[in-house]
Formats: sequence, structure tokens, C-alpha cells
Amino acid sequence: MNTKVNLLVCGQILTLDSKNTVFEDGGVAIAGDTIIEVGERAGLLSKYPGVEQLVQPHGLVMPGLVNTHTHAAMACFRGLADDLPLMTWLSEYIFPVEGNLNGEMVYQSSLLSMAEMIKSGTTSFCDMYLFAKEVARATADSGMRGWLGEVLYDFPSPNYGAPENGIAYLEELLAEYRDHPRISITVDPHAVYTCSPDLLKRLKSVAENHGVAYVIHLSETRDEVEGCLAKYGHTPVMHLDALGILDSQVVADHCVVLTEPEIALLAKRGVKVAHCPESNMKLASGVAPVVELLAAGVTVGLGTDGAASNNDVDMFGEMDSAAKLHKVHRLDPTVMSAETTLRMATLGGAMLLGAETKIGSLEAGKKADLIVLDMNKPHLTPMYNIPSHLVYAARGSDVVHSVINGRVVMQSRKLLTLNEDAVLDRMREIGAQISGLVSPGRR
Repeated sequence: MNTKVNLLVCGQILTLDSKNTVFEDGGVAIAGDTIIEVGERAGLLSKYPGVEQLVQPHGLVMPGLVNTHTHAAMACFRGLADDLPLMTWLSEYIFPVEGNLNGEMVYQSSLLSMAEMIKSGTTSFCDMYLFAKEVARATADSGMRGWLGEVLYDFPSPNYGAPENGIAYLEELLAEYRDHPRISITVDPHAVYTCSPDLLKRLKSVAENHGVAYVIHLSETRDEVEGCLAKYGHTPVMHLDALGILDSQVVADHCVVLTEPEIALLAKRGVKVAHCPESNMKLASGVAPVVELLAAGVTVGLGTDGAASNNDVDMFGEMDSAAKLHKVHRLDPTVMSAETTLRMATLGGAMLLGAETKIGSLEAGKKADLIVLDMNKPHLTPMYNIPSHLVYAARGSDVVHSVINGRVVMQSRKLLTLNEDAVLDRMREIGAQISGLVSPGRR
């Protein structure tokens, strides 16, 4: 007796499996939240007669994109403070305004970012921010798959107050979402310059006790590295290693300023790296040595960072930037090929999150997280090489359908889990509130 298949997503299928299998006229058969079979459309229709079909003329079906580092709620700060160095941007603009945030603002801002992510092809994301319970609530409401946690640091938080309260808040999050089908909680110290060695080690113990990822900004700028050297006698990477923290649980965001021995150490320890090229470029942090990291065997995923420093969360744009940045930086057009970059945004991101057996490619047994692009566009015609088109020509707006965990969350560009107009209206109100918190001379 055949498994009860409830949806067949049809089109040209890019599986991104180990053989890079492509079905020119194929289908992805979904039962509940799981992919049951991927194959030729005619054969699947014969095997599962009467199944509901999601068909897009000239449609390309592919795994949903995985955004490995973002701050979803920072969409409310998009364009608030631009063209500034990172520490000026943080200390003089972002941290002061964040002091006035509340849970409702974070919830609504997260919904805004999730609407943008869904509409541009992202199905999973890794988030670190304040009021994480509200980010989790927004994630649950949006239908997205998320890895998320509360940012912790030595000074009081506008969410939980004293640092000690942050540990209790984190434990509550871990308990509440322990068995959630789409939401996984992470442990998120902000950075070595905002967290004491004691806090860094204590949070690593929490991550170990719960078996979850330890996510931290690391070696993002030269100033961060020099400050860590002056204070602790080590670079940020060597500081974490001296504390006994570096291992395969660690997801290191940015990793722009690294030495060759540090790259080798990250590979040896099994540390994963989230690469955010557009944010690094905009803040002039530098160019992360991603080519060297990949050559050393480090798992690298692609992320957008928050919309306050990017200024969007469009992973198609991020892929294009990532591939071209490293080519021009090294004066070598052969590095960061389209295939390599596409893998970083899909299966590479899944590997970074420890979820490669669940997401990142279209294969039987994996969760049904996929997107459909309309390839019947002037900028996508003709098509000789699929990865090339996806990295260098496609745009987030080419995504017409999105399925997450077997649920259609967007069809024909219409969000089905969120009221987009209501989200936009509410965010205009919140934007007016935030604008009033910034002095005219600083806008």
C-alpha cells in the first residue's frame, strides 16, 4: 500500500543531492512534513493518482535557502544608521536605540523580516537577538524553520535586565521549544568584547548540557582582534581556544580577520563559520578568507546578517555578492564557483546547523522545505547552467511558491501564513516610534 502523499510539487527539479541529480520534468512527492520520493513527474502521477499538484509553468524546484546568520528583528532599523564603522554603528546608534525595544516591537519586526525571507526563497534561518521568545513566536506564526537564541552579554539587557537573569531566560527557552518541529534553540554569547571569560565558559556549559549550537560573533573586525590581544593576550579565536570553548558545537559568525594557523585550528576543532559578505562589505570589516576556510575543510554557510547592516535578507543577492567578492578580491575568476556558492546557501547551511540529514537537498526522508522559481523571465532566458543562473542571474523576487515542513507558506507570491499588509502597516507605526528616538543630527 502506497504512503498517503498529499502534495506533488512539479517542474524542473534541482535536487542538490550527492550526484546533483536534475529531473527535467519531475516532481517532489510530499507526505505530511516529509519528502517521500523525488523523480519523473509521469511516474509519480502514476504511483500517486489524484494527488494535489503545485505546478508552475517553466518552474524550477529547488531546496529552500538557509540563512545561517541574521538578526530578524533588526529589520526595524533598516537604513537608520548607515555608512559607519561597526563599533560606531553599534555603540552610538544600535545599542542606544535597542534600549527602548520591547517584546511587541521585536515580534512585529521579526514578522517583517520573515515575510521578506519567505518571499526571497529562504526557508530556514539562524537568528540571535533580544526578546528571543518573541522571535520564536514570530517564527512559529510564519511557518519558517528557525535556529534562534537570546543574545547574552555582561551588561544589562533591555529584555531580561541583569546578566544573571539571561541564563534563566535561556533555560526557559530551551525547555519551551525542546520538542518543537521547526524551532531549535541555540546558546548565543554576543562576542568576546561584550562577554567575560566566565560568561563565555558558563554558556558553553549550557550548550553542552543541552546539546545545542553555541553561536558567537568572532573575529569580525581588526579592531576586535586588536582589542582582544590587548586585553587577553590572544586573538579572539585563540582566546576561545584557551578557554576550552572551540569545538564542533561552535558556529562562528563572520570570521573576517584570521591567520593561517587559526584557519587550521578552526578546521581541526570542527568549528563552523557563517559568512556574511554584504554586511562585511558595507561595514568595511574586510573580506573573510572563505576560499582558504573551505580548502581547509571548514564547513561554511552563507548568511545575510541583519537588515540594519546589509540592508536586506535576500539570500539570492547574498550568493551573487559572495561569489563575485572573492573572485575580485583574489583576482581569480575560478574561485567560489556558482556550484560552491549555491551549496553554501543550501546544504552547507544545513551542515552548519547540524541538520544536513533533514534539510538542504531534495531527497526522500528529508523535510519538505523547498521553493519554486519562475524561470520564464527575460533575465533567466535562455538557461545553460542552473547553478550559474541561480547565483548570478536569479533574484529573490523570482520565487513564486514556498513549502516549509510540508506546508505551502507562499503561493503565487502571496503569503499564506502572514497578513503582509497588516505587517507592513504595523511596521510603519513602529518605524515612526523608532525615528523619534534618534536625534535629527544623527539621521
